[in-house]
Amino acid sequence: MDSRETDLGRITNRLALHQQHLEPAPISKTAPKQQPPTKMAARDPITCHVLNTMTGTPAANLSVTLTLISSSTSSSNPVTFRATTNADGRVANWTPVGGSASVPSILSALPAADSKTNWAVRFETGPWYEAQGIESFWPEVEVKFTVKGRGREGQEGWRHYHVPVLLGPWNYSTYRGS
Repeated sequence: MDSRETDLGRITNRLALHQQHLEPAPISKTAPKQQPPTKMAARDPITCHVLNTMTGTPAANLSVTLTLISSSTSSSNPVTFRATTNADGRVANWTPVGGSASVPSILSALPAADSKTNWAVRFETGPWYEAQGIESFWPEVEVKFTVKGRGREGQEGWRHYHVPVLLGPWNYSTYRGS
């Protein structure tokens, strides 16, 4: 065999190997059926998610505060909750500060299905970056937003409110998540 035939044989073998990887695997009739995905753990009607754009990873262990800043029934003392982002950079549940009311109970107590409440979620970015030895322009990032409804998921036109933040030491962006 000359070198051209050898090269052609290697190319043909490589192409066949790549084609095998691209073709779907045959479906076995004896393969076990896939289980339906499990439901997520119960979450509050307001959640957040933070991604560290500097590393492309979730912002784990970031202190976050959620505050009810106005409602038709708000008192002079703001209602506040705290949490720390999990390993995936998420907060699904809030711990009340100085009281026993939960986010769902506050929303469900509103007088009408179309009641509006204003909230602020504050991310303690300065100390978080400092703990990593990274200089940051933002001592904190605060996002204010309006929630419409009483928080009864699936009822009265209610929607879950999710606040994602893409966070860098020199920039951040946010949007209405789902």
